[in-house]
Parts: sequence; C-alpha cells; structure tokens
Amino acid sequence: MSVTKAVIPAAGLGTRFLPATKAQPKEMLPVVDKPAIQYVVEEAVAAGITDILIITGRGKRSIENHFDRSFELEYWLERKGDQQKLEGVRAISEMADIHYIRQKQPLGLGHAVLTAERHVGPQPFAVLLGDDIIGEPLLNRMVSVYERYGRSVIALQEVPQEEIRFYGAVEPEPVEENLVKVLDIVEKPDPAAAPSNLAAIGRYVFTPEIFDELHRTTPGVGGEIQLTDAIRSLTKSQAVYGYVFEGVRYDIGKKIDYLRATVELGSDREDIGPEFREFLAEFVTRRKLV
Repeated sequence: MSVTKAVIPAAGLGTRFLPATKAQPKEMLPVVDKPAIQYVVEEAVAAGITDILIITGRGKRSIENHFDRSFELEYWLERKGDQQKLEGVRAISEMADIHYIRQKQPLGLGHAVLTAERHVGPQPFAVLLGDDIIGEPLLNRMVSVYERYGRSVIALQEVPQEEIRFYGAVEPEPVEENLVKVLDIVEKPDPAAAPSNLAAIGRYVFTPEIFDELHRTTPGVGGEIQLTDAIRSLTKSQAVYGYVFEGVRYDIGKKIDYLRATVELGSDREDIGPEFREFLAEFVTRRKLV
C-alpha cells in the first residue's frame, strides 16, 4: 500500500524555550517567516502525503488556526491587491487534509503515536516530529525504501558518541549504501554501552504492526511509553530498516539549532539571502570572529 498518511506529534510543552513557549507552541516559533511545523508539513506533502494528523495538547490551538482558512486576512489582502501574499496564505490551508487529536496525558512519544491508531487504520504511515526541520527531502527517500522492502523504515544519523545518550541508538547491519537493517535499538543508552553512534531522529515510516507493539509496550525511560521500545519489539517479528541521513537537521527544540536554522535557511533565500549574507559577513568582520 502507498504511504499517504502522516502523523505529526506536537503535544510537547517546549520547556527548553521558556518563556517564549509559555503562551505559544514551540512548533509555531517562526523560522524566518514560517512556523517550524510548516516546514515539516511541506516535507510530508512533498513525499506524497495527502492526509495529516497532528497530535496536539492544551495551548496548541494556534497550530490549528495556522492551517485553517483566514477569511478576514484573505479579504484584506485581496482588497490591497497583494496577490502574492494572498496566494501564499491560501496555499497553507490547501496543502493536505489536516486533522487534529489531543494527547490527553503526557505519556511519551509512543503514546502520542498510539493515539493515531483509529485515524490511520491498517495501512502504512509516516511519523514526523513537529520540531525537527530537515534540509533535504528525507521522508521522500524513506518512502522509496518502504516501497522496495515493504517494511518499517526509521531515519538514522551519526552523532558524537557522547551525545548518543540523548537518542535511541541502533545496532546496524549494512544492507546497501545509506541503508542498514536494525538488529536492535536502545533508548538513551550510556555512551560506553551504546551499540553504535547511529541515532534515531525524527522521521519514521511504519507498517501498522507498530500499533500492536505500542499496545504491549510498558512505560520505560522517564516513565513514558517509548516509541524506541516498540520499534525494538517490532524488530523481533519483522525486518526494520534504517536510512542513514547525512544531511542537515535542525532540532528546533534546541536554542542553538533554532538560531542555526534561522541563519542558514535565511541566507539561502532568494529574496533576502544576498542582503542577509552581506550583513553576516560585515558582522563577522566587525566582531573580529575570524
């Protein structure tokens, strides 16, 4: 079956960005002129996704408003004759069929994905973390792997060994270039005991059997239902593949990555890039940073 549905967990509290996230979701923090979650939705749509379920929580209503029509704004843009902005605003609500459900308890990423079971049904689906911006069409490549093998695919990226304790670490078996079979995966291991420095990052393509494993998964690290534990169980009954991603990833939940994303994505823009790069060069010279 084709992968046409995606789940975007976006129920986290965003405490690392307080006080900015006291009254707005971290997924709605602007990166240049788009909220972070819009980049994620655009990546999903570019991979052929037509149906998106966003997992939200209390205080996340602005996400729903962003992807809804704004008739008053559209009216005034039309009155002003600002056709370019009008088309851009309308396009946001037309990218895909977007649905919402609340995660009523903060019981972890695995629990958030499990809340999507009824909506997804017995078909493959993608999961994209709502605060991870990827600089390349990663999900599109992962869907291609699923179409060839018919099995779940998780995104992997090499991280410094000392940082593997923040991720799910994979024991890999090489299959082909940039592709491994996942023999085991361990959530937030001690770096000295980690099976590798290949970390699971925020993109997944799952077969529906992941829901069966999530139902059987008991609370793990942090007292939460860990998606990593369900993936580990899934590897015992069917093959799970890992696509090794070597491109640029921004974890918008980290302040340094948020700043990196703003600078790098802004400097690549055709409209503001040249002027922004000129400013950056002048800034570096003025501060004597090189």
